[in-house]
Order: sequence, then C-alpha cells, then structure tokens
Amino acid sequence: MLAASSFEKMETQTQTTMEAKETTRKRMSGSEALMQSLLHEGVDLLFGYPGGAIMPVYDALYHYQDKLNHILTRHEQGAVHAAQGYARVTGKVGVCFVTSGPGATNAVTGIADAMVDSTPLVVISGQVGSALLGTDAFQETDVVGITQPITKWNYQVKRPEEIPEAIAKAFYIARSGRPGPVLIDITKDAQFAQFDFEYKPTKKVRSYTPKTAVDKDKVAEAVRLINLAKKPMALVGQGVVLGGAESELMEFLTKTGIPAAWTLLGLSAMPSDFEQNVGMLGMHGHYGPNVKTNEADLIIAIGMRFDDRVTGNVQKYATNAKVVHLEIDPAEINKIIYADVPVLGDVKESLPMITSMVSDNQHEEWLAEFKACDKIEEQKIIQPELHPVKEGLTMGEVVRRVTEKYDDDAIVVTDVGQHQMIANRYFKFKQTRSVVTSGGLGTMGFGLPAALGAKLGQPHRPVCLFVGDGGFQMTIQELGTIFQTQADVKIILLNNNFLGMVRQWQELFFDRRYASTELVNPDFQTIARGYGIAGEKVSDREDMDAAVERMAQHKGAYLLEVVVEKEGNVFPMVPAGASVSDIRLE
Repeated sequence: MLAASSFEKMETQTQTTMEAKETTRKRMSGSEALMQSLLHEGVDLLFGYPGGAIMPVYDALYHYQDKLNHILTRHEQGAVHAAQGYARVTGKVGVCFVTSGPGATNAVTGIADAMVDSTPLVVISGQVGSALLGTDAFQETDVVGITQPITKWNYQVKRPEEIPEAIAKAFYIARSGRPGPVLIDITKDAQFAQFDFEYKPTKKVRSYTPKTAVDKDKVAEAVRLINLAKKPMALVGQGVVLGGAESELMEFLTKTGIPAAWTLLGLSAMPSDFEQNVGMLGMHGHYGPNVKTNEADLIIAIGMRFDDRVTGNVQKYATNAKVVHLEIDPAEINKIIYADVPVLGDVKESLPMITSMVSDNQHEEWLAEFKACDKIEEQKIIQPELHPVKEGLTMGEVVRRVTEKYDDDAIVVTDVGQHQMIANRYFKFKQTRSVVTSGGLGTMGFGLPAALGAKLGQPHRPVCLFVGDGGFQMTIQELGTIFQTQADVKIILLNNNFLGMVRQWQELFFDRRYASTELVNPDFQTIARGYGIAGEKVSDREDMDAAVERMAQHKGAYLLEVVVEKEGNVFPMVPAGASVSDIRLE
C-alpha cells in the first residue's frame, strides 16, 4: 500500500514537472526558432543578404524587425566584414545571414579573416533541402566541408529540433576562450518544419576547454625572471583587448617599469601617450622595439602569437632573451618561438597574479635606449613624413591631421596596404577598441564594410576609415549600404594610383619592375555622389586643413579623397626573412 502511494505521488510530481516544462515551450517553425534563439543570446543587430535557401529565415525575420535590426549589405563578403567591425569595437558576437552556394562561398574570405584575427562571429547559412544534399542541386555547396579549417566549430542542422542547441553552442564557442567564427548551416526543410521550441543557453561543451586554470608555479617562475631581468620588454597583443585586461596591463607595466610595444592588433590596448609605450612591433613598426628585441634579456609576450610579421627570421629573433608567454590558446605555445615559461590562461587572470608578486621597479636606463632610437626615427622617418619639403602630399601627414582633428579619440579602420601601416603608425589613441584592421589574413576590401559595422556598433564615436584606391574598389559596392543606413562614416581615400605595397616591394626587391600594379582609376567623387555621399578631392597641401575641417563638420558619410605622392614608401621596414635587427630606415 505504501509503495503504491509513493509511486502514485512520484508519478503525479513527474506529470506536474512535465506540464510546467510544457508551459515554457511554444510550437513554431525552425526559422522562428532561430529568431527566438538569437534574441535569447542578446542579438539586436545582424548583417546579411537573402537568397532562395535562406528565404524562410528572412520571412520569419520580417515579423521581428522591431527587435532584430538587419543590415542589408551589397555582398556577402561585406556582410561578414561588417559583422567583424561591429564585433571588434563592441566585444559582442557579430552575426551574419547568407544563403547557400555562392552566398556561402562569398562569406569564406571574411570567415577566414575572423579566424586568424580571433573575431567572434556566428554565420548562419541557408542550405538546400536535406533530401537534395549531395546531389549537386541548384546552389548547393558543401559549406561545412569548405569552412571546417577556418572556423572554431561548424555544424549542419537537418531537423528543426536541433536549432536552439546549435545556436546556443555556437555563441558559447564563438565568444569563449580565444574567440573566433562559427558557422551553422540550416537545411531549408529544417527552416520550414514545426516543433516545440525551448531554449537553454550553453555553459559547457564536452571536450572543449576554452581556458585553463593558471598554473601558480608558472606564475612564480615568471615573476622570478621578471625580477631578475635588466632589460625586459613586454609585447602587447590583441589578447589583452579580447580579454578586457587593459587596466590589468597598465597596473603591471606601471609597477614594473617595463617598456612595452604593441602588435598591429594590440594597438590601443594602452594609450599612445603612455610613457612606457615604445611603439609598434613588426615589419613596418617602430625602430626602437624592433632593434631592441635582440638586446632584451627577457621577452614577456602578453596575448600575442609571434606572427612572422613581428618576428622576422625566427632563428635570429630575441637571441639574448628568455621568453615568458602569457597565452589563452595552448596551440600558440612553442608554435613559433620557444617559451621558457609558458603561462596558460586568460591574461585577465594571470597578469594580476604576476603583478601582485613582482617587485616594484624602474628601468629608466633601458627605457632611455628606446628614446634614443625614437630620436633617430624622428629625424630620418617621421619628420620627413609629417613635414615634407617636397611638393606631393604624404600619407603620414594626412593621417596626422585627421587624428589631431579628432583629438586622438576616433576609431580608426583601415583596409590593407601602405595606408594601413601608415595609419596605424601615425594615428593616436586614448581608449581601447579603437583599431579595426585585417591583421593575419591581410584582406584587401576589408575596410569599407568593417567601418560600417564599427559605426553601427559604436554610433556615438567618430569612425575614420583610411583606404587605398586598390582595396576601396574591391568592396566599393558597400557605399550603397552606407547610403541606405545613413551611417556617418568618414572615408579618407589615399589615392596614389598604385597597388602601393606591392609597388614598394617591386621597387625595393624587383628592380622597379612595376608589373600590373599601376591603376587607372574612375572618378571616385562621381561614384560617391551617385550613392548620395558628399565629399571632395584634395591634392594641394594648403587645402588639407580646410578639407579635414569640412569632413569633420559634415553630418553623415563623407569621402575625402587625397591625392598622395605616387611612389611614397613606408619605412622603417624589416625585409622579409631578415632579422628584426636589420630593420631599414630607407
């Protein structure tokens, strides 16, 4: 009798639990479930381009326009780059919709760019119906197979019941640990089919460890080396920004007095005018941090991966130094440069542990050596670039006038090439997440859509895009998106009628054989006017200040086209395959 009563009571409780659970469910299509899932993840802005295989998703989106703002770009590559710009300035996950076949393959470049530069994205691609998979159906491509090497994770959904879990998992993977892109491919029948929707955020994925616990013994060993070092040097990478560890970095540097240089993607992790900031590393970085690398007795790499553009010839890199490497991704440890003390974990956790244990110190004499290098670079490179005696405008003087106009507090977005290196050398920064550029992949065409995404992500901050005439034409159609959204993007087109960086290499290493690098350009101002975008073209130095002022005062997008010297070069420069000590000043 007792057993029966207990069973009946348990059965009643189970039924009540099931009924309660049912009240949280709602029957809906896979497409509507996608909308609900995105809302659960806090998404309010996304980029994309519709097509046949993702049409049910866009039909569902029609009913969510008050909650999900969709930006219709003019090309799928533009959609991904715009999502990257948005993610980079906000720290949120960028979201894209693309259709199957060419829609998905057009997104590949942006996905690869996001993977190399650790940008969190969730790309949703439509796919042909599951019954047609593998039949070479119209606009069918194996996007999961194509993107497997360039995503943190990808997955193909064939049943609507899989959508909530797939989306939850996608956002968790994209934003956790070392961020990156995730692709979810949804068949058309899964978009149409109905099921009982329920959403559960993902908090853990089996076999996926986004970050490891910091080893206290490694921290202690790092502290010992830091305290012993006479000529330590910190290399600051994007991991500091991605981990939100800017204040922790400043506390560490201030306490230790260590000179710090930043990578291209680490730009703005510390203010430009910070006394211990000794400049940018790399092929076109500053003279001091490059030549002093081989004089340092300790390299402290903080959230950076020793890219070849930073190291030059690895056999001749940091030849006198021990290496402490603070890194969240185990795959980066010892991949390129051997770490004497690897400190795995989130730098926001590991750096304060080190700071709490290191001795207060100053490295005034060592820092003075960097300042001496600065004087050499100032005389040989910076002054001729910013105050040229020649007639033609230089890229550097244009960049400096723009950054000064915005009181060194704008977001700078660049495309790829000479202007990219010049902009990141001469633009100044006061706050973090102020730089959006394509680093590891070096994607021409990145700049214009990324600037759009950056402005939509930070509408109250000025956004200045520096772009060359080559890269500008690769995604010039996104002027249409800027026109439609009325995004206030200031476009500074540095026009030298060349593919400038390739031309520079041809000049220096191929005896000036300018093979297929000179451009015959259209009238960019006429094109801009066709998109309803104001602007002007400047070629004389005396007109620059007034033109920059007009651009800054104009409400809305503006194209300031500046004709710069045709054969200007970017220096300093570490030739490919050379040691960082062999950096050239001319």
